Amino acid sequence: MFQCFYPSVRAGSAYEIDYERLYEKGKRGIIFDIDNTLVPHGAPADARAVSLFLRLKAIGFQACLLSNNQEERVKRFNEKIQVHYLYNAHKPSVKNYRKAMELMRTDEQSTVFVGDQLFTDVYGANRAGIYTILVNPIHPKEEIQIVLKRYLEKIVLFFYERKCKKENKKEKEKDRSDVKCPDPR
Repeated sequence: MFQCFYPSVRAGSAYEIDYERLYEKGKRGIIFDIDNTLVPHGAPADARAVSLFLRLKAIGFQACLLSNNQEERVKRFNEKIQVHYLYNAHKPSVKNYRKAMELMRTDEQSTVFVGDQLFTDVYGANRAGIYTILVNPIHPKEEIQIVLKRYLEKIVLFFYERKCKKENKKEKEKDRSDVKCPDPR
């Protein structure tokens, strides 16, 4: 029922993801949401974000920022990052996820999406056929419409985690433990 909103995996933050492992698995492009994924809402790129993108470039990744914000906000964030970006993206519309892949010269199999919201970020990336990583929001202060969506997200995440526990239990019974949906909290 809620599967279209389920991420491929969860991580505590965009800064805790094992990007080297993703690269080893054939991923070559990463699409990022900005607000509450990389920095608090409206914040400029901080030293941690700059360092992350330098690391990604050194690994060999292409990156693209995909935001529903206006150009001024996205362009200002990107000044220190210097990657592709798309603004006013209308997530969860699939169109700009595909445009991001074109900019990075990647496809569905070689692209990862990292974001903090199920109903925009993850849902859109899932519809585009991209591997999704849901991260915890960086900061609790959010716009009211997002606060309201967070309550609905809790319901979806309850069922997602229940599904993951069942899958892990089945795998353990088979003496394999490679299926994991970790709760980063």
